Amino acid sequence: MRILVIEDNPDIASNIGDYLTDHGNVVDFAADGITGLHLAVVNDYEVIVLDLMLPGMDGLEVCRKLRQEARKHTPVLMLTARDALPQKLAGFETGADDYMVKPFALQELEARILVLVRRSKPQQARVLQVADLSYNLDTLVVVRQGKSIQLNPIALKILQCLMEASPSVVTRQELEMRVWGEELPDSDSLRVHIHTLRAAIDKPFDKPLIQTRHGIGYRLVDPEAAS
Repeated sequence: MRILVIEDNPDIASNIGDYLTDHGNVVDFAADGITGLHLAVVNDYEVIVLDLMLPGMDGLEVCRKLRQEARKHTPVLMLTARDALPQKLAGFETGADDYMVKPFALQELEARILVLVRRSKPQQARVLQVADLSYNLDTLVVVRQGKSIQLNPIALKILQCLMEASPSVVTRQELEMRVWGEELPDSDSLRVHIHTLRAAIDKPFDKPLIQTRHGIGYRLVDPEAAS
């Protein structure tokens, strides 16, 4: 599994990372909330271990932004040094899936991680489908009308975001957050990548799927079902 650990205490982060790595996992680290949010948005992890008290941006805000702005549903296990019910409730309200109080046994941490991953997998659609366009999230293969379409990594991220939200509109801000995280590009970057995506999945075919909502954002929708 690929796991993100967002923890500012180097000793705790090292202990967690060493244990999980020894058990066959790949672990990325962040020592502050801003860096952690960026990694969580631009990468795909099976689970995120998130400390509550962090410099730059606390764990509650990281979790809230991850869920509400980036629209990512990676399971989050939140860590805290205080066993207080209001804190736990606040964590669950922002989107945390589980809670552990320090100090804890690493074996229990691993067991909780495995439970979160097992619960999340049946809910994750591995093949996205809109009209005659499909995107296999495991193989990264995009197909329309039986024809394979080659896309660069940024275009794939944009496509995934639009297909997951379909038929809803995704704002420019949401797309930029999903693709680039906190390191926002120049104002023309998203427009250029949307143009590239359109050229690949719309232009060669009779019915375009990507629609622009001027001043708001974009959506990808079956034209026969669009209202």
